[in-house]
Amino acid sequence: MDRLTGMSVFTKAVELGSFSAAGDALQMSPQLVGKHVQVLEQSLGVRLLNRTTRRQSPTDIGRAYYERAKIILAEVEAAESLVAETRSVPTGRLKVNAPVSFGIHTLAPKLPEYLKAFPQVAVDVTLSNRAVDLIDEGYDAVFRIGELGDSGLIAQPLAPYRLVLCAAPSYLAANPRITVPADLEHHECLGFAHTELRSEWTFDGPDGRVAVQVSGRFMGDHGEVLLAAAVAGVGVMLQPVELVKGELDRGSLVVVLPDYQAPSRPLHVLYARDRRVTPKLRSFLDFSREHFGA
Repeated sequence: MDRLTGMSVFTKAVELGSFSAAGDALQMSPQLVGKHVQVLEQSLGVRLLNRTTRRQSPTDIGRAYYERAKIILAEVEAAESLVAETRSVPTGRLKVNAPVSFGIHTLAPKLPEYLKAFPQVAVDVTLSNRAVDLIDEGYDAVFRIGELGDSGLIAQPLAPYRLVLCAAPSYLAANPRITVPADLEHHECLGFAHTELRSEWTFDGPDGRVAVQVSGRFMGDHGEVLLAAAVAGVGVMLQPVELVKGELDRGSLVVVLPDYQAPSRPLHVLYARDRRVTPKLRSFLDFSREHFGA
């Protein structure tokens, strides 16, 4: 008779108050229940239960042992559930939300790999730069860029989101030189609405961190809109590397102030604290950490 079985039988006898009730719950005879408890007592060298003809009650040491045994059995059950979930095949529909530029240029190119790896999972992706309500809107997971508030959600950190300052050669040729961040105050800066990038840009340079107040005649709430304006020579843009990489490679945009780096922004994938981590959600969290993690 193994120790865990003995502990399980003993706790059930304490909770139900008799060997016969414990036997009914465990689908074994009262005699076998008593045998398990007796073997457990012998292995421990103490009496755990005071027995009468009709009822059993824990001794003082039996009560203390019962409280610890409950914790141990709960941990064993949790560990077994974790293994069972890990072995389960992810299935069902997964609803995901992400910011627009990250969703188009970073998430979308990798999703076919996830769909190929987990053929029984269907994925619904919505892209939005507003902070969606994960619980009220029924999302399984959402990606967030920037500092997080106290939302009550569980946040899995990913690799920081890097930004780059750039402009079209035509804009730079037609306007005063930009040699330090303060020069941006006199330029057309393409603002990103609804974020801190709307009117203030921050850079780390040779003399430390500096914040610059920026303004311009054009503002948008999607990076793709700002990208089109920047390529057309409308102004200077501070946006994610993934968004502008293609235009930088083609030469339609060039990096401005290469000695000054915009601080990277935190990136997380979030899910509900009180929602069970199903195999499909766990598979997506693992996928996100593998492809977008540090």
